[in-house]
Amino acid sequence: MKLLEAISFATKKHNGQVRKVDNIPYISHPYRVAMLLSQEGVKEDVVIAGLLHDVVEDTDGTLEEIETLFGSKVSTLVEYASEPDKSLSWEERKKHTIETIRTAPIEAKLVVCADKVDNLTSILENEKEMGAAVWDSFKRDKVSQQWYYTNVYTSLTDGVQAKHQPKLFDTFKRLLDQFI
Repeated sequence: MKLLEAISFATKKHNGQVRKVDNIPYISHPYRVAMLLSQEGVKEDVVIAGLLHDVVEDTDGTLEEIETLFGSKVSTLVEYASEPDKSLSWEERKKHTIETIRTAPIEAKLVVCADKVDNLTSILENEKEMGAAVWDSFKRDKVSQQWYYTNVYTSLTDGVQAKHQPKLFDTFKRLLDQFI
């Protein structure tokens, strides 16, 4: 029941938003992130956090609202996955993400990983279709994006023994290898 409420909440919050390159409804991204987490076999709160991971960053939703509706665990995981103040530069926001996830709990790392797996999947598909023109839709060029995703992967795996790494980390690495 809580998951259905989260689906409704996220759908309403992202209403009218579209993905930057292909103009499909934005909500498709949080749905795919939640699906990746569900396939990983995580608890419902982690799936819900994946579904809501962009609500604070990209809508008028707040961490307090998420905590009231879905609990402190979900709001904490969403906070780990959210970038700080949008007034900061792209580089500052990305460095914040990289540093924050380095010491994050595994469930938070999984939410971030699922987000990045879906983003990289979209980037690779769009680059195949559009070529270099895909980068016109981004705030930074491909080299900067490669720097970011490489460092996110390093931070995600930091402190997690290889034999204990979730399968989703392997998926991220495979996509990253295609990207760089």
